[in-house]
Amino acid sequence: MNAAATSTDGHRHAEAWQERNVFGPDHGIPVLADVDVVVVGGGAAGVAAATVCAEQGLDVVLLEQYGFAGGAAVAGMSGTICGMYLAGDHAAPQQVVHGFTERFRRALHDRGGLTAPQRYGRTWASAHDPLMWREAADDLLTSAGVRVIYHASVTGVILDGDQHRGVVVTSKAGRAAIHARRTIDASGDAAVVARAGGAYRYGEGGRIQNPTMFFRLGGVDTAAFWRDFGDDTISPPHVSEAILRARADGADLPREKIWVFATTRPGELMVNATRLEAEDGRMLNVVDPEDFTIAEIRGRRQVRSYAAFLRDHVDGCTDAYVVDTGVEAGIRQTRSIEAVEMLRDDDVVACRKRPDGIVRSPWPIELHDGAKPTLHWLIDDWYDVPYLSLVPRAGENVIVAGRCLGAEHRALASARVTAQCFEYGHAAAWATLRSLRDRVAYRDIAGESVAADLRASGSTI
Repeated sequence: MNAAATSTDGHRHAEAWQERNVFGPDHGIPVLADVDVVVVGGGAAGVAAATVCAEQGLDVVLLEQYGFAGGAAVAGMSGTICGMYLAGDHAAPQQVVHGFTERFRRALHDRGGLTAPQRYGRTWASAHDPLMWREAADDLLTSAGVRVIYHASVTGVILDGDQHRGVVVTSKAGRAAIHARRTIDASGDAAVVARAGGAYRYGEGGRIQNPTMFFRLGGVDTAAFWRDFGDDTISPPHVSEAILRARADGADLPREKIWVFATTRPGELMVNATRLEAEDGRMLNVVDPEDFTIAEIRGRRQVRSYAAFLRDHVDGCTDAYVVDTGVEAGIRQTRSIEAVEMLRDDDVVACRKRPDGIVRSPWPIELHDGAKPTLHWLIDDWYDVPYLSLVPRAGENVIVAGRCLGAEHRALASARVTAQCFEYGHAAAWATLRSLRDRVAYRDIAGESVAADLRASGSTI
């Protein structure tokens, strides 16, 4: 297959790669582990889910395709903890999300791996050191007693009727089965649910948000830079106008609104500037490896263009150089499960509160879909994400955690960020404990009871 074969709506070509790979209980594959819980994916949601499950006495295996935890925060170098603070005209950040999110924030802070909150439009976000993110996750997981297996990808699921009984993993060592009484799909892409034949959607009618390529810029006179750029991480008008002029002269600078954050390292900035699409303007769906490849090649080229622009046009950047890009393109959206209850666009806009909510989200609808990003602010307010948005409509003994929750397109543009993903994992862990202890299906657990567990463990619900 070649890139030209990809369909214009961006998702049918990805489906050409789909293979369910469903195995029955008598699969005949060597069994690597037989545990209470298998957590698939080591991003924010997976780390939270695995750590909390293990701390509550469950036998847990966590699987991660890379050699480190972090997911989009590290491999994609998204670089910030977003979603903790209210939006509004506050002189200082107002934190409204705690729980495991606060626990991880504190672990980063204590290592010197987190900046103070930085102004982002009408809210705040803190930038982290990706190496310290990995180390903090390693320490939490191993201290809790999680069996961590890096460099392993899920290539199949084990089903007994509609009951999930574990997963099949592939690594350089070969193929093995992990039997588990419960599965937490924290892959970000609903990989387990999709392989089992569960229902999911791609955004709105197959249209999803653009990926991006973050990069770090070293050799910066940061004092001069911030004097020119201002105290907001979103680019000021004079920088955006300079980008438009450079684009008119032929520079590959598709976004004029760029976001630049201070990092924990002297003389360094983290930049979110690129917008990745195919050469003909087609949306890229990074579930498809060919689209993922296009995103990464074009992303690295755009990084060089933006770095050159900053050197030529922004104070403090004359001697700047690219330190690194993400290990992979930054993924905002792929599959969202069809959940027992979907988080809807109007839930977000109306800042709807609910007794079965498992996390608050004050983050704006930050939609990267089209010619430029758009922001819809939730001023001095938040909405609650319902527990059942983590539970697939079909299939038993499986729950999701992370950006693949059941959410409509614009709702996901708010609900997908880091602080909330930590809390989705936190909630999935407590639901798993209840499911095993009480021998009850995830769908039959009252969201109010999960919210009570979260409050007792430090979450603000």
